[in-house]
Amino acid sequence: MHKPSSSTRRLALIAVACAGASLLPLAASAQAYPSKPITMIVPFSAGGTTDILARIVGQALTEELGQSVIIDNRAGAGGNIGAQAAARAPADGYTLFMGTVGTHAINQSLYKKIPFDPVKDFTPLSRVANVPNLLVAHPSQPFKTVREMIAYAKANPGRINFGSSGSGSSIHLSGELFKSMAKVDMVHVPYKGSAPAVSDLLGNQIAIMFDNMPSAIQHVRSGKLRPIAVTTAKRSPELPDVPTIAEAGVPGYEATSWFGLFTVAGTPAPIVAQLNKALLKVLNQAEVKQKIAGQGGEVVAESSEQFAAFIKAESAKWGKVVKESGASAD
Repeated sequence: MHKPSSSTRRLALIAVACAGASLLPLAASAQAYPSKPITMIVPFSAGGTTDILARIVGQALTEELGQSVIIDNRAGAGGNIGAQAAARAPADGYTLFMGTVGTHAINQSLYKKIPFDPVKDFTPLSRVANVPNLLVAHPSQPFKTVREMIAYAKANPGRINFGSSGSGSSIHLSGELFKSMAKVDMVHVPYKGSAPAVSDLLGNQIAIMFDNMPSAIQHVRSGKLRPIAVTTAKRSPELPDVPTIAEAGVPGYEATSWFGLFTVAGTPAPIVAQLNKALLKVLNQAEVKQKIAGQGGEVVAESSEQFAAFIKAESAKWGKVVKESGASAD
């Protein structure tokens, strides 16, 4: 049998070595993730509920993954600017996005055109938290319960006005959903943010508001605003004596401001699985749950598939509300 020459053997060994070496970066990158800091894009300014939740989760993920999670606030256009930035990032697991009911369930119906696809451009990891809106009224209003408010609204069409942080916000659409399900006529008064709306509510310039709990609860505790009901399916542990709208007179009503973590579509499946595992682990930590509960939120830890199914249902629900309310944004 003819033996290959020494030079042939050397060439063969070199070829094998080169082939093996070419696979090393892939193996190393798969094993080493994460090997550098991770950016979490937040589509709203610092200090709001989205930012607060992102920082709570980001700090916990930093400790769990062994790499810094850097918060990058990209505010504007109802969250669309930040979502666009995240959608255009490399699909390598180093860009996360703290999405909301607005960016992933409302905006596609509210805006004529958005610069990203909430389904095709993102891979959902898990919801992070549900945050209830709180139906509050000025204490001088002649109703204390949901049923009394509905009776008053039907007896006085258009007499009740409700403020919001802006057209198309979850605060606005919570009111529109109530109008539709309770079959009452109320007048929407949009503001440029929640703070000026709450200010006018405290001054009795508007009658009621479906405000995010973190910004309303302090006024309820001080007695300056009257709590009527919470918008979620379950009562809030922060206000256990306040009923849900569903149990207080509008069966089936539920409007939740929710927040969830995404990565860029096309991110390798092993990295998605690693991120989901890490996220679920931190969401189940007692300290994280306590911090989120302090904001009036409730932790939701779920699989990527469960989150995707939830988003689909929410998009259909809020699309209908937007259409029926006539809300729009440029």
